[in-house]
Amino acid sequence: MMVISNTRRIDETDYAGRWRFLLIAMMCAMLVLVGRAIKLQVLDRQFLIQQGDMRHVGVVPVPAHRGRILDRNGELLAISSPVKSVWVNPKEFEASDQDVKALGDAIGMSPKEIRRRTSNSGRGFVYLKRRMSPEMADQAIAIGIPGVYAEREYQRYYPTGEVAAHMLGFNNIDDSGQEGMELAYNDWLKGVPGAKRIMRDGKRRIIEDVEVLRMPSAGKDLKLSIDQRLQYLAYRELKRTVLQHRAKSGTLVLLDSESGEVLAMANQPSFNPNSRARISGNVSRNRAITDLFEPGSTIKPFGVACAMELGKIGPGTVFNTSPGQLRVGSNVVKDVHNYGVLDVAHILQKSSNVGMTKIALNLPSGKLWAFYNNLGFGQGLETGFPGEASGRLSNHQNWGPFHQATLSFGYGLSTSALQLARAYLSLANGGEIPMVGLLKREKPPEVHRIMSAKTANSVKTMLEAVVTREGTAIKAAIPGYRVAGKTGTVKKSGAHGYQQGAYLSLFAGMAPASKPKLVMIVMIDNPTAGEYYGGAVAAPVFSTVMEGALRLLNIAPDQEEPPVITVAQEGAI
Repeated sequence: MMVISNTRRIDETDYAGRWRFLLIAMMCAMLVLVGRAIKLQVLDRQFLIQQGDMRHVGVVPVPAHRGRILDRNGELLAISSPVKSVWVNPKEFEASDQDVKALGDAIGMSPKEIRRRTSNSGRGFVYLKRRMSPEMADQAIAIGIPGVYAEREYQRYYPTGEVAAHMLGFNNIDDSGQEGMELAYNDWLKGVPGAKRIMRDGKRRIIEDVEVLRMPSAGKDLKLSIDQRLQYLAYRELKRTVLQHRAKSGTLVLLDSESGEVLAMANQPSFNPNSRARISGNVSRNRAITDLFEPGSTIKPFGVACAMELGKIGPGTVFNTSPGQLRVGSNVVKDVHNYGVLDVAHILQKSSNVGMTKIALNLPSGKLWAFYNNLGFGQGLETGFPGEASGRLSNHQNWGPFHQATLSFGYGLSTSALQLARAYLSLANGGEIPMVGLLKREKPPEVHRIMSAKTANSVKTMLEAVVTREGTAIKAAIPGYRVAGKTGTVKKSGAHGYQQGAYLSLFAGMAPASKPKLVMIVMIDNPTAGEYYGGAVAAPVFSTVMEGALRLLNIAPDQEEPPVITVAQEGAI
């Protein structure tokens, strides 16, 4: 009995010790938990809130509306419309084959392509389809597939399509300017994105907009100088002519003679900026500003003007062009026909290279170079348009007699269509040239005097004789209006010299000639359907577009009877 009692007492003592140990352990654990709770809830509260916010609260950008592009009359040329883009987080993406098919039907994508894009579980963001209608994106989200989201964006739309494409340019997928005025004025047009704070759930899905931190600021509108009506006229007629004559390309520039504003600027072939699939650098560049060519006989009026300004010739000075060719050093300058004795007006009317050579060789080379340089040849136009070309006018110290001769009839220098149009403003504007501009102007531009009004008006009158049956450009005539202009038929240069059978057809002109309001340049590159002379190919484009422009702008007719040019006969040179 004694042994049993002692054993029972030992067991009770051992049990009580264990109980005390367990109680102490539990109390210590409670103290640790309380301490941890105090640390988390009091001491580390701000830190934990910050960490939680980092995981569940975020800031996302709010896209800004891009500014509109308008024509001079306020007609829309480019506008941004709201769209949505559907994206997926592959880490969260869980969908049955039936759900994937439904998603593909909603956004126009094959289930195979969706599986391919969402197969990389290491990425957290993959676009499925960008810039679709908000209705289509909402249908995709409504399927309820985890990890599929939609975000709002803006897509650029060009109501005129191909008509003004080269002037406007286009944007990339992120709505940033890539060509044309969209690129030149990208900082002006693009807005400032806003920002908002959002709440995400444990799967990183946006479940709530918490607050707007910064409202988006829309981009500014841009008003161009072009008139949408005139632009369409130019586009339509240029396209018809390029197709009819099976030409490589074509360019047309129409300027307001007083303000220097570009009222229309068209190129062929064109492109649709609303569809970027077929846009390439060769098609999208604005040839009127970026491409250079030798101007040929369209430069002749300026050689005549320079000689008149220097007092070397007068309107009645005559030159003997027989026998239709002239040797200059080891080279020969030729005319199409033997025109015999011609006065200055008929040298322009018949486009005599021999007559122009005799005029040019009678001028100091430095004076001729300075005159061309003042007209803007070899200089930038400072329009701000991307890729603007300056052209080439070599230093007169490097000229020989034959080089000076060729410069007088448009070879040996290069120019863009817009540069050539600007030079013709001097003849239309009484000897003054305004700076050309691509934006609508609210005040008169800066002007530079190039020649006297007497010289400019005299040359302009001579150019009216070109647009007659005896001249080279009867097809440029417009019923009811006096027209002054000059044709050009230029051999194309290539890597190995001038190409056989390849030409540029040109016409430069103004109307109404009594007081010109509009100046136009037309250039057709390499027509191959038979005709290639500037008077046959480019002049009809001028006539059609200029006639439409004069009537649309309500410019009154000025022709009462065909102009008659009378010149006094002086000694032949």
